Amino acid sequence: MGKHSNTLKTLRAIALEHGAAEQPDLALMARELGRVVHQNAPAMAARLAPLHARRRGFERWLLAERSKPALSVLVMAWPPNHLTPVHDHAGLWGLELTLHGALEVQSYRRDPVSGDLRMQGLDWLGPGDATWFEGDRHYAHRCRNLSRYDTALTLHVYGGNLAEYLAYEQAEPAGRWIAQPQRSAIAGHLLR
Repeated sequence: MGKHSNTLKTLRAIALEHGAAEQPDLALMARELGRVVHQNAPAMAARLAPLHARRRGFERWLLAERSKPALSVLVMAWPPNHLTPVHDHAGLWGLELTLHGALEVQSYRRDPVSGDLRMQGLDWLGPGDATWFEGDRHYAHRCRNLSRYDTALTLHVYGGNLAEYLAYEQAEPAGRWIAQPQRSAIAGHLLR
């Protein structure tokens, strides 16, 4: 995986620099990260080929982690047509940027009293495109790889370690949402 390390090191450095504040400017971070991806898209697709060729299912790879201010940077591999459940981010701020492929992100708002979820928006992200969310305990989303055949790769920057979060499932089509605690797993480290 050494061939893609220079681009990943650049992305990691940008995330660490912009994530130095407790509440970073996520739009600025997204622009800087997206610029690197857009400038290097064909080369990066070739360099990241070993990750999207693995075919081992959904995986999370750690690029960087620090405690003050809290920050984690990950690369995620999304198998063809993979769909997450609606899930929150435990109140952390976050930014998600597509490196390879295309991702659909459905945003939800959870009612603080009833717990019901209401869809608020839909984004489609191609290479270099990002979406982000502030540290809001009532924000949730669902992500899907739009390809039936190819693994998508995304970069995620979070204001902390997303070790535990809640996934939401609707009991019946118009029924109440049930929250289920989840734990995140890391497949390994991409850079040391």
